Amino acid sequence: MTVSISQLVNSAREPWFRQRPIIALGVAVVLYASVLSLRLLAGGAVDAYSLLYVFPVALVAVTFGLRAGLAAGLVAVGLTLVWVTVEDVSLNPAGWASRVLPVLLLGLVLGDASDQLRRAETERRRLEAAALLYREAIEINDSLVQGMAAARWALEAGRLDAGLQTLEQTIVQAEELVSGLIRQAGMGGSSTAAIAPGTPLGSSAEEVDGAR
Repeated sequence: MTVSISQLVNSAREPWFRQRPIIALGVAVVLYASVLSLRLLAGGAVDAYSLLYVFPVALVAVTFGLRAGLAAGLVAVGLTLVWVTVEDVSLNPAGWASRVLPVLLLGLVLGDASDQLRRAETERRRLEAAALLYREAIEINDSLVQGMAAARWALEAGRLDAGLQTLEQTIVQAEELVSGLIRQAGMGGSSTAAIAPGTPLGSSAEEVDGAR
């Protein structure tokens, strides 16, 4: 068993904004500030600078999901309101709609798509991990069957010592394989790791401590 479940789960490489969400959030803040500065310094009522808010909104949405995408769109709307207030700009309903709806819809759509992709990727990794556990369970079963068959043949041939030794080795091997499988599945902690070879498979951590 050379591949662990944790290695399999982490095998797919996440994009940089998923790996470093704090940096992505910082980049979004810088983009917000840059667009607002551009609006205040060089913008007018008829330009389309407000559409540049789609960049930080998109970044936040694909990094954090639906709720964050909606919040990012609302931040863009709030900054547009700041520009309107500071510059004393008068916008008609069409002007507001052209500046508000695109960023809100973008945050909702991209955020929802990001959440769905994340759920699909999680499910795919879970299925791959389950398939790996299944293959390793078959490996354990084959090892046990082969060992027990060899022990039976030795006992039937009258080689008692060889048969018992083979059976003991099979039991120890089974314990090691099962313990490793439990650890790879994320179910084993320090108690599982502390169980020494030769301990019955059904023994609890308390029984092991008591035996010591």
